[in-house]
Amino acid sequence: MDKIIKVAFALLIIMKEHHSESYDHVLKYTGVFGGVQGLIILIGLVRNKIMALLIGAGGMGLSALLTSVQNFASQCTNLGISFGAVPRLSELYEQESEQQRIEHFILVVRLWSAMAALLGLVFCILLSPFVNKTTFTWGNHTLHYSALGLSVAMIAVTGGENAILKATRRLGAMAKIQIYAALFSVLVSIPLYYYFGHSGVLPVIVLMAMGTMVATVLYSYKYYPFRLKINRQLLAEGSSMVKLGVAFVVAAAIGSASEVLIRAFLNVEGGLDDVGFYNAGYMITITYAGMVFSAMESDFFPRLSAVNQDVAKTNETVNKQMEVSLLLLSPMLVALMMMLPVLIPLLFTSEFLPVVGMAQVAILAMFFKVLTLPVAYITLARGRSLSFLFLETSYFVVFVIFMVFGFRLWGLYGTGVAIVAAHVFDYLMINGYAYWKYDYRCTTQVLRYAGVQMMVGIVAFVISCVADGWFYWIAEAALTIVSTAYSVHILRQKTHLWEALMRKIRT
Repeated sequence: MDKIIKVAFALLIIMKEHHSESYDHVLKYTGVFGGVQGLIILIGLVRNKIMALLIGAGGMGLSALLTSVQNFASQCTNLGISFGAVPRLSELYEQESEQQRIEHFILVVRLWSAMAALLGLVFCILLSPFVNKTTFTWGNHTLHYSALGLSVAMIAVTGGENAILKATRRLGAMAKIQIYAALFSVLVSIPLYYYFGHSGVLPVIVLMAMGTMVATVLYSYKYYPFRLKINRQLLAEGSSMVKLGVAFVVAAAIGSASEVLIRAFLNVEGGLDDVGFYNAGYMITITYAGMVFSAMESDFFPRLSAVNQDVAKTNETVNKQMEVSLLLLSPMLVALMMMLPVLIPLLFTSEFLPVVGMAQVAILAMFFKVLTLPVAYITLARGRSLSFLFLETSYFVVFVIFMVFGFRLWGLYGTGVAIVAAHVFDYLMINGYAYWKYDYRCTTQVLRYAGVQMMVGIVAFVISCVADGWFYWIAEAALTIVSTAYSVHILRQKTHLWEALMRKIRT
């Protein structure tokens, strides 16, 4: 334990010493943010295991359905405050403005957050009859969807306070809040699922939102005590903040709506078990692999925004982020593909074994996502909100269409194929648009690294389809070693992080 603590302190010291646009910087912050996300995911794994044991695939499908509706309602009504409030408040804080000016703008943020909370509550109540008819073929669940308004309102309050903490550099507090919220979700889930089964799904969702909100406001109010005023001047001052987040929010709302449509379609065409299987496969491939992408918004996006008018520096920033993300993620993907036959029943139950084939093919989509996401941020950095909205909408429309055809042709496995096809489309669209509009050029290094790692990933997938027994494990392990060795070799050539870390530990 002492050794681990020493390594952690060494990493923190190194982070303070380097602030360049070098590979060391990108690797550092991608690893740090990914590590925090990884811890939260680990806690989530425990919770999912408990869910699988206590309420089965059907209960997890119900949870996924209600959660997707909650996310959709939140995205439609949160007014983009958690995103739009950060630039102005951060600017005031960075300029060391008078405390009074900072606190005044916090009043603006909290007023608009309260309005978003009320809007979310009313939205859920009004939307609930329609959603009930769309998502269920039995029973009346209108009251359940109305009750989600409570969680949506609390999420809106949490978003405003999160913006305050992020803009005023309370990143340590934000990390603690995320960990506390994840632990609280486990403590709440166990007794409710044990005693109430499927009936405990809705209370768990609402209590989780409440736990996160309470933890967030306790930290935020500690730094900036609660005050709330309602007047036209404050509303007017917040209009630009809201406009900034509209495109981002609308795109996210469309994404949430597509997830609702997909889960509703799977529920009607198949059943809650299919929704639960799909959600488990999607979560373990898309969500868990996303820990490598967690540094994008916190570190990469601000750096990209700072150089967004310089084509050469934009290309350099994007390509470096892409290289590091690709080299870090690829060995994880190959190892995940190998371990899925063990991980699925371990993380859930043997009931979820049909997910293995779907998840293995879906993993291939992540190779395309890592080559797409950094480029997609160029449009946001340039402030082209309508272009960003058009590109995101096009992807989600195609995603839903592919999902419908994939499930009808090949069942659950077809949903994995659809995920890959949608990501290939997104890669071609985003990179083609950036090439034409922003003069983005992918370097030959990125293409070479991607070619090698994607080839290893494809071979690993083919082996997973045709082999079993000892040959499967030996071949997949060998490919994992090859992918890891290749990434380590390249990263050690381009960075000095390892040497700096060893020096700190020795001293």
